[in-house]
Amino acid sequence: MNQRRLGVSVYPDHSDLKQDQNYLEKASSLGFTRIFMSMLEINGDSKAVVDKYKSIIGFAKDLNYEIILDVSPAIFDTLKISYDDLQFFKDLGADGIRLDNGFDGAKEALLTFNPQNLIIEINMSNDVAYLNNILSYEANIPFLYGCHNFYPQKGTGLPSSFFEKCGRRFKSQNIHTAAFISSSVGQIGPWDVNDGLPTLEFDRELPLDIQAKHLFATGLIDDVIIGNAYASKAELEKLSNIDRYQVEFTIETTENNNRVENQILFDNQHVRRGDINEMTIRSTQVRKKYEAEKNLPHDHNQTFERGDVVIGNDTFGKYKNELQVILEPHADPRKNKVGRIIEDELFLLDFIRPWSKFKFVNLND
Repeated sequence: MNQRRLGVSVYPDHSDLKQDQNYLEKASSLGFTRIFMSMLEINGDSKAVVDKYKSIIGFAKDLNYEIILDVSPAIFDTLKISYDDLQFFKDLGADGIRLDNGFDGAKEALLTFNPQNLIIEINMSNDVAYLNNILSYEANIPFLYGCHNFYPQKGTGLPSSFFEKCGRRFKSQNIHTAAFISSSVGQIGPWDVNDGLPTLEFDRELPLDIQAKHLFATGLIDDVIIGNAYASKAELEKLSNIDRYQVEFTIETTENNNRVENQILFDNQHVRRGDINEMTIRSTQVRKKYEAEKNLPHDHNQTFERGDVVIGNDTFGKYKNELQVILEPHADPRKNKVGRIIEDELFLLDFIRPWSKFKFVNLND
């Protein structure tokens, strides 16, 4: 599996250089390492474009960002450059280019051998044999990335099932992948319509950090990039704190929790049993670790609902102190309710598979 990264987007033709610099500095300080930079809407002469982009790219490279420029055939025409010579982008300081439009497969494969060693990123948002065609021409795989589109118009983002089919095509070939999430406050994008810039329609109204949790939880995305600018400081900070490699549920705890229950919740790596059931997600190792610890019944005489988190109490015999996440409503007085996963994250339960690792963070911390 590739290392997972966070990224931001900047739009030099729609933004102020100083604001871009401040944004990139803040994101860099929080561990963001990738930039998506649009060149689709440039205008003006070649020198002016070079000066503008060189300035922000140079600043970003000093912060150790990897920078991919989004380009189209129109840009090559405007700037009078050729796909057969990518030195222009190397001179700008970019690490790669994203092809907004595809070719015949042979062309993309040849581009991955460009002497400038630029990454060639292709569009992931299609469920056709485009990638296989490129690979059949013996592409240079380390220099071939995939990146989904973003969708500025509400209602036009990808459905989850289609997103997953597209993503599996790329991950099965070990291609580095990326997709977009959307800040709730960012107003800058490439076009004059900006209802947010996510890849998945499902994510459009979710908090930024939960969108990222979603993309990482699919196991199909290596780089999660904020599509619009500028995300708020609070959004960047929350996003920087997520676990990129396992689902970390935000939980609101029950008032009556005892010391042992809070330790079980927050101080342990949870693993779903491989022999799964439909009623609960079971984390069983903790019951062995805390088998000597008493756990009196509390918050146990109720019907537990999907997303409730429970721990076996003293009346549960060998299952005392086993942690479970409820999938199907049921009552069982041998279990204490110790918390509930926040509403926005309940859908993440679908990504806890046999042997999946997961953790909890306290909503009130």
